Amino acid sequence: MNRCIELALQGLGNVAPNPMVGCVLVHDNKIIAEGFHSKYGNEHAEPNAIKKVNDDLLKQSTLYVNLEPCSHHGKTPPCADLIISKGIKKVVVGNLDINPLVAGKGIEKLKAAGIEVIHGVLENECKELNKRFFTFHNTQRPYIILKWAQTNDGYISKMPIPKNTEENWITGYESKTLSHQWRTEEQAILVGFNTVLADNPKLTARLHSGNNPIRIVIDRTLQLNLQHHIFNDDATTLIFNSIKTERKNNLHYIKIDFTNFIDELLAYLYKQNINSVIIEGGTRTLTHFIDTNQWDEARVFVNPNLNFHSGLEAPELEFKNQSFQQIGNDNLYIIKNTPL
Repeated sequence: MNRCIELALQGLGNVAPNPMVGCVLVHDNKIIAEGFHSKYGNEHAEPNAIKKVNDDLLKQSTLYVNLEPCSHHGKTPPCADLIISKGIKKVVVGNLDINPLVAGKGIEKLKAAGIEVIHGVLENECKELNKRFFTFHNTQRPYIILKWAQTNDGYISKMPIPKNTEENWITGYESKTLSHQWRTEEQAILVGFNTVLADNPKLTARLHSGNNPIRIVIDRTLQLNLQHHIFNDDATTLIFNSIKTERKNNLHYIKIDFTNFIDELLAYLYKQNINSVIIEGGTRTLTHFIDTNQWDEARVFVNPNLNFHSGLEAPELEFKNQSFQQIGNDNLYIIKNTPL
Protein backbone atom coordinates (compact mmCIF):
# COMPACT_ATOMS: atom_id res chain seq x y z
CA MET A 1 0.00 0.00 0.00
CA ASN A 2 2.95 2.31 0.63
CA ARG A 3 4.01 1.66 -2.95
CA CYS A 4 0.48 2.52 -4.13
CA ILE A 5 0.82 5.88 -2.37
CA GLU A 6 4.23 6.52 -3.95
CA LEU A 7 2.82 5.78 -7.39
CA ALA A 8 -0.30 7.86 -6.82
CA LEU A 9 1.77 10.94 -5.95
CA GLN A 10 3.09 11.01 -9.51
CA GLY A 11 -0.33 12.32 -10.53
CA LEU A 12 -0.18 15.33 -8.19
CA GLY A 13 -1.18 18.48 -10.06
CA ASN A 14 -2.50 16.60 -13.11
CA VAL A 15 -5.50 14.49 -12.03
CA ALA A 16 -7.69 16.96 -10.12
CA PRO A 17 -10.57 16.97 -9.46
CA ASN A 18 -10.03 13.21 -9.51
CA PRO A 19 -8.19 11.61 -6.59
CA MET A 20 -4.60 10.39 -6.84
CA VAL A 21 -4.54 6.62 -7.17
CA GLY A 22 -1.80 4.02 -7.42
CA CYS A 23 -2.17 0.29 -7.99
CA VAL A 24 0.14 -2.72 -7.67
CA LEU A 25 -0.41 -6.35 -8.59
CA VAL A 26 1.29 -8.95 -6.41
CA HIS A 27 1.99 -12.63 -7.16
CA ASP A 28 3.85 -14.89 -4.70
CA ASN A 29 4.66 -11.83 -2.56
CA LYS A 30 6.35 -10.02 -5.46
CA ILE A 31 5.09 -6.95 -7.30
CA ILE A 32 4.58 -7.95 -10.92
CA ALA A 33 2.94 -4.76 -12.26
CA GLU A 34 2.27 -1.18 -11.28
CA GLY A 35 0.05 1.63 -12.50
CA PHE A 36 -1.20 5.07 -11.50
CA HIS A 37 -3.69 7.67 -12.65
CA SER A 38 -1.51 10.14 -14.55
CA LYS A 39 -3.91 12.74 -15.92
CA TYR A 40 -7.58 13.71 -15.61
CA GLY A 41 -9.49 11.91 -18.34
CA ASN A 42 -6.83 9.24 -18.85
CA GLU A 43 -7.04 5.63 -17.73
CA HIS A 44 -7.22 4.94 -13.99
CA ALA A 45 -4.52 3.19 -11.98
CA GLU A 46 -6.09 -0.26 -12.07
CA PRO A 47 -6.26 -0.71 -15.87
CA ASN A 48 -2.78 0.78 -16.20
CA ALA A 49 -1.46 -2.03 -13.98
CA ILE A 50 -3.73 -4.83 -15.22
CA LYS A 51 -2.85 -4.44 -18.90
CA LYS A 52 0.79 -5.31 -18.10
CA VAL A 53 -0.07 -8.85 -16.91
CA ASN A 54 -1.49 -11.81 -18.83
CA ASP A 55 -4.94 -13.08 -17.82
CA ASP A 56 -3.76 -16.43 -16.42
CA LEU A 57 -1.37 -14.75 -14.00
CA LEU A 58 -3.99 -12.16 -13.00
CA LYS A 59 -6.22 -14.96 -11.72
CA GLN A 60 -3.47 -15.87 -9.23
CA SER A 61 -2.65 -12.28 -8.17
CA THR A 62 -3.74 -9.82 -5.51
CA LEU A 63 -4.55 -6.23 -6.49
CA TYR A 64 -3.63 -3.41 -4.10
CA VAL A 65 -5.09 0.06 -4.59
CA ASN A 66 -5.19 3.07 -2.25
CA LEU A 67 -8.79 4.02 -3.14
CA GLU A 68 -11.87 1.91 -3.75
CA PRO A 69 -12.18 0.93 -7.45
CA CYS A 70 -14.83 2.98 -9.21
CA SER A 71 -18.15 1.37 -10.10
CA HIS A 72 -19.62 3.96 -12.48
CA HIS A 73 -19.08 5.10 -16.04
CA GLY A 74 -17.29 8.46 -16.08
CA LYS A 75 -14.59 9.43 -18.56
CA THR A 76 -13.44 5.79 -18.32
CA PRO A 77 -15.27 2.46 -17.75
CA PRO A 78 -15.73 1.13 -14.19
CA CYS A 79 -12.53 -0.32 -12.74
CA ALA A 80 -14.54 -2.75 -10.58
CA ASP A 81 -15.97 -4.34 -13.73
CA LEU A 82 -12.49 -4.76 -15.23
CA ILE A 83 -11.17 -6.42 -12.05
CA ILE A 84 -14.11 -8.85 -12.05
CA SER A 85 -13.70 -9.65 -15.76
CA LYS A 86 -10.03 -10.57 -15.26
CA GLY A 87 -10.78 -13.11 -12.54
CA ILE A 88 -8.69 -11.45 -9.82
CA LYS A 89 -9.55 -13.20 -6.57
CA LYS A 90 -8.35 -10.72 -3.92
CA VAL A 91 -8.34 -6.91 -3.67
CA VAL A 92 -6.77 -4.82 -0.87
CA VAL A 93 -8.01 -1.22 -0.55
CA GLY A 94 -6.76 1.76 1.45
CA ASN A 95 -9.76 4.12 1.57
CA LEU A 96 -13.40 3.81 0.64
CA ASP A 97 -14.33 6.36 -2.02
CA ILE A 98 -16.35 9.24 -0.59
CA ASN A 99 -17.68 10.31 -4.01
CA PRO A 100 -21.45 9.61 -3.91
CA LEU A 101 -21.15 7.96 -7.34
CA VAL A 102 -19.00 5.24 -5.74
CA ALA A 103 -19.18 5.33 -1.91
CA GLY A 104 -18.94 1.60 -1.21
CA LYS A 105 -20.59 0.44 -4.42
CA GLY A 106 -17.27 -0.64 -5.92
CA ILE A 107 -16.48 -2.92 -3.00
CA GLU A 108 -20.05 -4.26 -2.97
CA LYS A 109 -19.74 -5.14 -6.65
CA LEU A 110 -16.41 -6.93 -6.07
CA LYS A 111 -17.76 -8.91 -3.12
CA ALA A 112 -20.91 -9.85 -5.04
CA ALA A 113 -18.63 -11.36 -7.70
CA GLY A 114 -16.96 -13.55 -5.05
CA ILE A 115 -13.77 -11.48 -4.70
CA GLU A 116 -12.14 -11.28 -1.25
CA VAL A 117 -11.88 -7.61 -0.30
CA ILE A 118 -9.82 -6.14 2.55
CA HIS A 119 -10.08 -2.39 3.17
CA GLY A 120 -8.74 0.13 5.67
CA VAL A 121 -5.04 -0.67 5.07
CA LEU A 122 -2.90 2.42 5.84
CA GLU A 123 -6.20 4.28 5.94
CA ASN A 124 -4.85 7.51 7.49
CA GLU A 125 -1.90 7.69 5.10
CA CYS A 126 -4.18 7.16 2.13
CA LYS A 127 -6.54 9.85 3.40
CA GLU A 128 -3.67 12.33 3.80
CA LEU A 129 -2.62 11.57 0.22
CA ASN A 130 -6.06 12.59 -1.03
CA LYS A 131 -6.82 15.34 1.50
CA ARG A 132 -7.98 17.62 -1.31
CA PHE A 133 -10.43 15.05 -2.69
CA PHE A 134 -11.86 14.12 0.71
CA THR A 135 -12.21 17.74 1.87
CA PHE A 136 -13.90 18.69 -1.41
CA HIS A 137 -16.59 16.02 -0.98
CA ASN A 138 -16.91 16.30 2.82
CA THR A 139 -17.21 20.09 3.04
CA GLN A 140 -18.42 20.94 -0.49
CA ARG A 141 -15.63 23.46 -0.92
CA PRO A 142 -12.01 23.29 -2.12
CA TYR A 143 -9.11 22.34 0.13
CA ILE A 144 -7.75 25.71 1.29
CA ILE A 145 -4.03 26.33 1.79
CA LEU A 146 -2.94 29.66 3.28
CA LYS A 147 0.60 30.72 2.41
CA TRP A 148 2.70 33.72 3.38
CA ALA A 149 6.23 34.77 4.34
CA GLN A 150 7.05 36.91 7.36
CA THR A 151 10.04 38.43 9.06
CA ASN A 152 11.29 37.25 12.43
CA ASP A 153 9.39 40.13 14.07
CA GLY A 154 6.10 39.32 12.32
CA TYR A 155 5.81 41.59 9.26
CA ILE A 156 5.03 40.62 5.67
CA SER A 157 5.92 43.95 4.07
CA LYS A 158 7.56 47.28 4.71
CA MET A 159 5.23 50.28 4.69
CA PRO A 160 5.20 52.28 2.54
CA ILE A 161 6.09 49.61 -0.01
CA PRO A 162 9.59 50.27 -1.40
CA LYS A 163 9.90 51.17 -5.08
CA ASN A 164 12.72 48.63 -5.31
CA THR A 165 10.81 45.40 -4.69
CA GLU A 166 14.00 43.54 -3.71
CA GLU A 167 14.06 45.59 -0.51
CA ASN A 168 10.79 43.91 0.43
CA TRP A 169 11.84 40.32 -0.24
CA ILE A 170 11.71 38.13 2.83
CA THR A 171 12.58 34.59 1.74
CA GLY A 172 15.46 33.11 -0.23
CA TYR A 173 15.55 31.47 -3.64
CA GLU A 174 14.91 27.97 -2.27
CA SER A 175 11.64 29.08 -0.67
CA LYS A 176 10.55 30.89 -3.85
CA THR A 177 11.22 27.76 -5.91
CA LEU A 178 9.25 25.61 -3.48
CA SER A 179 6.37 28.11 -3.62
CA HIS A 180 6.29 27.77 -7.40
CA GLN A 181 6.27 23.98 -7.09
CA TRP A 182 3.24 24.29 -4.79
CA ARG A 183 1.47 26.32 -7.46
CA THR A 184 1.75 23.40 -9.88
CA GLU A 185 0.16 21.09 -7.29
CA GLU A 186 -3.06 23.06 -6.73
CA GLN A 187 -5.87 23.82 -9.14
CA ALA A 188 -6.12 27.52 -8.28
CA ILE A 189 -4.28 30.39 -6.60
CA LEU A 190 -6.00 33.38 -4.99
CA VAL A 191 -4.94 36.88 -3.98
CA GLY A 192 -6.77 40.00 -2.90
CA PHE A 193 -7.06 43.40 -4.53
CA ASN A 194 -4.29 45.05 -2.48
CA THR A 195 -1.76 42.32 -3.27
CA VAL A 196 -2.20 42.92 -7.00
CA LEU A 197 -1.74 46.66 -6.49
CA ALA A 198 1.30 46.28 -4.27
CA ASP A 199 3.17 43.36 -5.87
CA ASN A 200 1.79 43.01 -9.41
CA PRO A 201 2.28 39.22 -9.20
CA LYS A 202 2.16 36.84 -12.17
CA LEU A 203 0.95 33.90 -10.00
CA THR A 204 2.50 31.39 -12.40
CA ALA A 205 4.92 28.51 -11.84
CA ARG A 206 7.88 30.09 -13.61
CA LEU A 207 10.53 28.50 -11.38
CA HIS A 208 9.19 24.93 -11.58
CA SER A 209 7.94 22.70 -14.37
CA GLY A 210 4.23 21.98 -14.27
CA ASN A 211 0.83 23.49 -14.90
CA ASN A 212 0.00 27.07 -14.03
CA PRO A 213 -2.93 27.25 -11.60
CA ILE A 214 -6.16 29.07 -12.34
CA ARG A 215 -5.65 32.60 -11.00
CA ILE A 216 -8.29 34.18 -8.77
CA VAL A 217 -8.44 37.81 -7.73
CA ILE A 218 -10.99 39.62 -5.57
CA ASP A 219 -11.69 43.00 -7.15
CA ARG A 220 -15.02 44.11 -5.75
CA THR A 221 -15.52 47.28 -7.81
CA LEU A 222 -13.28 46.37 -10.79
CA GLN A 223 -10.63 48.99 -10.12
CA LEU A 224 -7.59 46.97 -11.17
CA ASN A 225 -5.77 48.01 -14.33
CA LEU A 226 -5.83 45.32 -17.03
CA GLN A 227 -2.09 45.93 -17.52
CA HIS A 228 -1.39 44.05 -14.30
CA HIS A 229 0.36 40.72 -14.89
CA ILE A 230 -2.53 38.73 -13.46
CA PHE A 231 -4.64 39.67 -16.51
CA ASN A 232 -2.17 38.37 -19.11
CA ASP A 233 -2.85 35.19 -21.08
CA ASP A 234 -0.53 32.89 -19.10
CA ALA A 235 -3.50 31.28 -17.35
CA THR A 236 -7.25 31.54 -16.86
CA THR A 237 -8.11 34.30 -14.39
CA LEU A 238 -11.32 34.55 -12.36
CA ILE A 239 -12.23 38.05 -11.18
CA PHE A 240 -14.78 38.02 -8.37
CA ASN A 241 -16.63 41.31 -8.24
CA SER A 242 -19.96 42.97 -7.40
CA ILE A 243 -20.69 44.38 -10.86
CA LYS A 244 -20.81 41.88 -13.72
CA THR A 245 -20.57 38.30 -14.94
CA GLU A 246 -18.78 38.14 -18.27
CA ARG A 247 -16.14 36.19 -20.17
CA LYS A 248 -13.43 37.79 -22.29
CA ASN A 249 -11.01 35.16 -23.57
CA ASN A 250 -9.17 33.83 -20.49
CA LEU A 251 -10.70 36.46 -18.16
CA HIS A 252 -13.84 35.32 -16.35
CA TYR A 253 -15.71 37.98 -14.40
CA ILE A 254 -17.99 36.52 -11.73
CA LYS A 255 -20.49 38.70 -9.90
CA ILE A 256 -21.13 37.68 -6.29
CA ASP A 257 -22.83 39.09 -3.21
CA PHE A 258 -20.10 40.44 -0.94
CA THR A 259 -22.23 40.12 2.20
CA ASN A 260 -20.80 36.60 2.63
CA PHE A 261 -18.29 36.71 -0.18
CA ILE A 262 -16.09 33.83 1.01
CA ASP A 263 -19.06 31.44 1.13
CA GLU A 264 -20.21 32.58 -2.31
CA LEU A 265 -16.71 32.32 -3.77
CA LEU A 266 -16.12 28.82 -2.39
CA ALA A 267 -19.56 27.65 -3.52
CA TYR A 268 -18.77 28.81 -7.05
CA LEU A 269 -15.40 27.02 -7.03
CA TYR A 270 -17.08 23.85 -5.77
CA LYS A 271 -19.58 23.94 -8.62
CA GLN A 272 -16.66 24.38 -11.05
CA ASN A 273 -14.98 21.22 -9.65
CA ILE A 274 -11.97 23.18 -8.36
CA ASN A 275 -10.87 21.07 -5.41
CA SER A 276 -7.90 23.04 -4.08
CA VAL A 277 -6.84 26.67 -3.74
CA ILE A 278 -3.63 28.17 -2.40
CA ILE A 279 -4.12 31.69 -1.04
CA GLU A 280 -1.04 33.91 -1.24
CA GLY A 281 -2.26 37.15 0.29
CA GLY A 282 -2.47 39.67 1.42
CA THR A 283 -2.99 39.93 5.16
CA ARG A 284 -6.58 41.14 4.86
CA THR A 285 -7.61 38.33 2.51
CA LEU A 286 -5.81 35.65 4.53
CA THR A 287 -7.40 36.97 7.73
CA HIS A 288 -10.90 36.69 6.22
CA PHE A 289 -10.34 32.96 5.70
CA ILE A 290 -8.80 32.52 9.16
CA ASP A 291 -11.61 34.41 10.91
CA THR A 292 -14.30 32.34 9.17
CA ASN A 293 -12.33 29.12 9.77
CA GLN A 294 -12.44 28.36 6.04
CA TRP A 295 -8.96 26.86 5.76
CA ASP A 296 -7.27 23.49 6.07
CA GLU A 297 -3.55 24.14 6.07
CA ALA A 298 -1.22 27.12 6.49
CA ARG A 299 2.32 27.23 5.12
CA VAL A 300 4.29 30.04 6.74
CA PHE A 301 7.87 30.94 5.86
CA VAL A 302 9.78 32.83 8.54
CA ASN A 303 13.16 34.45 7.88
CA PRO A 304 14.80 34.19 11.33
CA ASN A 305 17.53 36.66 10.37
CA LEU A 306 15.34 39.50 9.10
CA ASN A 307 13.45 42.18 11.06
CA PHE A 308 11.50 45.07 9.52
CA HIS A 309 10.68 46.64 12.95
CA SER A 310 7.52 48.12 11.45
CA GLY A 311 5.25 47.64 8.45
CA LEU A 312 2.31 45.46 7.45
CA GLU A 313 1.75 42.81 10.09
CA ALA A 314 1.42 39.15 9.18
CA PRO A 315 -1.91 37.39 9.77
CA GLU A 316 -2.50 36.20 13.32
CA LEU A 317 -2.59 32.42 13.54
CA GLU A 318 -1.74 30.19 16.46
CA PHE A 319 1.09 27.83 15.58
CA LYS A 320 -0.40 24.51 16.69
CA ASN A 321 -0.64 21.10 14.98
CA GLN A 322 2.48 22.25 13.16
CA SER A 323 5.46 20.65 11.49
CA PHE A 324 8.77 22.37 10.82
CA GLN A 325 11.47 22.20 8.18
CA GLN A 326 14.33 24.40 7.06
CA ILE A 327 14.26 25.62 3.47
CA GLY A 328 17.58 27.26 2.65
CA ASN A 329 17.99 29.87 5.38
CA ASP A 330 14.24 30.12 6.02
CA ASN A 331 12.05 28.28 8.50
CA LEU A 332 8.88 26.72 7.11
CA TYR A 333 5.98 25.99 9.44
CA ILE A 334 3.07 23.88 8.18
CA ILE A 335 0.01 24.25 10.40
CA LYS A 336 -2.99 21.96 10.05
CA ASN A 337 -6.53 22.98 10.90
CA THR A 338 -8.99 20.36 12.15
CA PRO A 339 -8.19 16.85 10.88
CA LEU A 340 -10.05 15.47 7.87
